[in-house]
Amino acid sequence: MSEEGWHWDPSLYAGSAGYYTQGRMPYPEALAEALAVALGLDGSGRLLDVGCGPGSLTLLLADRFEQVVGIDADQGMIDEACRLADEAGIRNAQWIRLRAEELPAELGSFTVATFAQSFHWMDRPRVAATVRGMLRTGGACVHVHATTHEGVQSTSVLPHPRPPRSAITELVRKYLGPVRRAGQGSLPSGTAGNEAEIYRAAGFTGPCRIEVPGRIVTRVSDEIVAAVFSLSSSAPHLFGRARAEFEGELRQLLSNANPGGVFSEQAREIAVDIWRL
Repeated sequence: MSEEGWHWDPSLYAGSAGYYTQGRMPYPEALAEALAVALGLDGSGRLLDVGCGPGSLTLLLADRFEQVVGIDADQGMIDEACRLADEAGIRNAQWIRLRAEELPAELGSFTVATFAQSFHWMDRPRVAATVRGMLRTGGACVHVHATTHEGVQSTSVLPHPRPPRSAITELVRKYLGPVRRAGQGSLPSGTAGNEAEIYRAAGFTGPCRIEVPGRIVTRVSDEIVAAVFSLSSSAPHLFGRARAEFEGELRQLLSNANPGGVFSEQAREIAVDIWRL
């Protein structure tokens, strides 16, 4: 892991998979359309989604490829991805519980590899170099920059109150402390950036950037609560026996902000960097 002193462990997203599905804003169809144009996707080829979570991006892109393969280190995420694929009738998806550092794992070659809100959790130089070697001639690596658990500050007129984000942050700190938690460790400086240097060092060229505008979304209290539990920094297991107490306070906080329990947010734009061989 890129953050000195922090090491990945299996509890990073323990218990978060179902909350992730409910609490995270889905990637819009416009993202799939933009990628299809930029990459010339025509329903052939294979996609490798590295750190796929519950398949948020994998499932969106499934009909653009002959086969999609999602890998994630968390079994709960893989189980949730399987469930969602079955519900959607998607039959060309394969789900594997696998750490990115265990690639190539005899998975074969791919047309496109994607990292969507996942690259920062990995041994990035090692994984980038390995994934590059798994791409076919003319292939591409796609890095998705997005924030799906909450919106951004905006001057847009919203149809409902914005969730009380600052108060939610303070409530989490009340229970878990001021330093960001991550599995059995912590990330006092947050997750690492500068991924462009990593990709270039691995031999990729680019990037070509495309952007998908943000949109105003309406969310209810259950989704806001789920979004909090979907985060590695406030995963359910971190609260221990105080989890129910925390959730009670969180729901009361939301009720105080809007007794109707309906909120609106401006979603952040999605930026996508496309790296070539």
